[in-house]
Amino acid sequence: MSIRHWPEGERPREKLLELGPQALSDAELLAIFLRTGVAGKSAVDLARELIARFGSLRGLLRAEQKQFCAAKGLGQAKYVQLQAVLEIARRHLAEALAEPAALKDPAQARTFLRARLRDLDHEAFAALFLDTQHRVLAFEVLARGTLDAASVYSREVVKTALRHNAAALILAHNHPSGVAEPSEADRRLTRRLQDALGLVDIRVLDHFVIGEGEPVSFAERGWL
Repeated sequence: MSIRHWPEGERPREKLLELGPQALSDAELLAIFLRTGVAGKSAVDLARELIARFGSLRGLLRAEQKQFCAAKGLGQAKYVQLQAVLEIARRHLAEALAEPAALKDPAQARTFLRARLRDLDHEAFAALFLDTQHRVLAFEVLARGTLDAASVYSREVVKTALRHNAAALILAHNHPSGVAEPSEADRRLTRRLQDALGLVDIRVLDHFVIGEGEPVSFAERGWL
């Protein structure tokens, strides 16, 4: 049966308008994005099938172009639309962080960093550079690939912080394995950067390790 023949309160668009997007299931949200189903399947049925095929909604969202476009009911146009939606979401988070009082709520920084780093298939080390009132000046990825003590250079981090005229920063890196627990090497690297930045009066406010689930905060662990 086509969605248009469903009771009005069960149709995804009408349900969203009445109850808000948080009331919809993953399949219902995806159905709104798809707009139409395929022969013999409503948009919701197709959405459920796609989520099962990719393992989860997140698995679909992070799929490579070739894999995404090969799925029935998708294709290049849908891939382009999805990438645009994802980038809009990232830019929305970045703009929210730029508001004067943004980092009075550490959850916003955590959400932004998780959105930028969690789904990368390689390790990346980044920083949010902040002014004296902890407003965001810039976000930069400072190193890519397998990270160790030799691949993140203190002088480059200090140089970048000075270029942005930063008074403080928040460090972050991801673990593509999904395990967010910091290693001893992560702690040594953080101490080394904290010492180097301290020489030019720049504070390290936190270091987040991004994996599956909630990012791990060095500040919350009492390591800074």
